Amino acid sequence: MNALTLRHAHIVPAILANAGENAASKFLEFFAARIRNLNTRAAYARACAQFLAWCEKHVDNLRLIMPVHVAAYIEQHPGSPQTVKQHLAAIKMLFDYLVISQVVPVNPAAPVKGPTHVVKRGKTPVLNADDARKLLESIPTNSLQGLRDRALISVMLFSFARISAVLGMRVSDFYENGRRHWFRFLEKGGKHHEVPVHHKAQDYVIEYLETVRIKPQEPLFQTFRGEKNLTG
Repeated sequence: MNALTLRHAHIVPAILANAGENAASKFLEFFAARIRNLNTRAAYARACAQFLAWCEKHVDNLRLIMPVHVAAYIEQHPGSPQTVKQHLAAIKMLFDYLVISQVVPVNPAAPVKGPTHVVKRGKTPVLNADDARKLLESIPTNSLQGLRDRALISVMLFSFARISAVLGMRVSDFYENGRRHWFRFLEKGGKHHEVPVHHKAQDYVIEYLETVRIKPQEPLFQTFRGEKNLTG
């Protein structure tokens, strides 16, 4: 067992460690370099580790993992359809990276389809236009915190972005392109998603920024120390 395998024996699955130092290194590199969101990274790491541990009972070489193994694993997976789809996505992404890194010749998960997952009714009710207006108008704007809160909530209401994506925005992620402003969100999997800005959200964000004067590289929505001092 080489030094890298010894150092990461508690992280790298045995089937990958046995494939050589490069395979183990690329496995760790995939999670560190390709997945920026910590929660997604942890979820994908668990999914891939579970799959590879299952594979160790059926094959003794990473290159011998075939689509039939992936399909069999997905078929017996005890999780909900949504969980199974997430695990399959993690496995596909990992093997895509291993193919690019020349660790394996092909992605065995590529042809495998996950279960159908249809959400018939969302768990979170959507505010109608009147409710959204009343909510925004109820926020006091005689303070910096109030201006921030109104801008923050308007971004979520009019863009339908996840709260973690909105809180991860920097000032430069609110930008002008052509005749209108755009929001840029960092979504799951490290992908950027850009959406045009609703005129109400645009007005509220501009009013907030004109009051607090934050630098482009700084977080857009910051906490306060006291009533007026941003924490950065």
